[in-house]
Amino acid sequence: MKQFIQVIALSIFLMASQAANAALNIFACEPEWGALAQELGGDKVTVFSATNALQDVHHIEAKPSLVAHLRKADLLVCTGSELEIGWLPVLLRQAGNEKVLAGKPANFEAAHYVRMLEVPTRLDRADGDVHPGGNPHIQTDPRNIGKVAEALAQRLAEVDAANATFYQGRYKDFDQRWQNAIKRWQAEAAPLKGISIVVQHKGFPYLEDWLGLKEITTLEPKPGVEPTSAHLVEVLAQLQHQPAKMVIRAAYNSDRPSQWLSERAKIPAVALPFTVGGSERAKDLFSLFDDTIQRLLEASK
Repeated sequence: MKQFIQVIALSIFLMASQAANAALNIFACEPEWGALAQELGGDKVTVFSATNALQDVHHIEAKPSLVAHLRKADLLVCTGSELEIGWLPVLLRQAGNEKVLAGKPANFEAAHYVRMLEVPTRLDRADGDVHPGGNPHIQTDPRNIGKVAEALAQRLAEVDAANATFYQGRYKDFDQRWQNAIKRWQAEAAPLKGISIVVQHKGFPYLEDWLGLKEITTLEPKPGVEPTSAHLVEVLAQLQHQPAKMVIRAAYNSDRPSQWLSERAKIPAVALPFTVGGSERAKDLFSLFDDTIQRLLEASK
């Protein structure tokens, strides 16, 4: 009997130890937040990214595989500002994971921690894919990622209090490296200040704000609306009076509209990674901005 009790006690101890050492399951809506969660969480977390850089995150299918991952998530990390409005509510409803619902500590929205740009003064579907809280593509400014990192480290410490000290240590190390990298990127990108650009989609206001780029116009007549031939002709005519140095697009965008303009306006068409995994070089957050700055500088020559 004594031996039996010892076996039971040992089993309980082992199960408790395994629970204490189990990695925190993080469901990241976008690759940039998955990469950030990994930076801050290290070996204490297991990160799953629901989307990749070659997908338009506005339009994602709520697949059963995503539901399965969300069902076992301990923390949900998304951009918010209704970027995922077309698919995340469906996943949350089907997953039935109460702890990651909106308003719970395990539901984290990055947009809450940065200054939002392009907040609309009116809401009308006739204006295209407009987000009530402002433009959600906050990840193109590394200063935003720094702000989100601080908040996410605090949230990790809240939902996994046993490893709070570990997360804060990881954040301090990341923040020091990140701030040094921002200084380097800003110095390298100094020649880009004031350069006029055309964008394919309204996905770069934060990048423009950071680097001082001047957006002349967009290839999409309205956010999320594919450009027509007539609109592209109008853009080309506009550039006769307001020249631009380049036309930029995100990795997931079709290259046809920007290439059309590039050939006729005689300006470079630049595909930016936009997020982690958007180019062969952009393998993590640091190389994402290394590659972005390099591509812009090469096109500006």
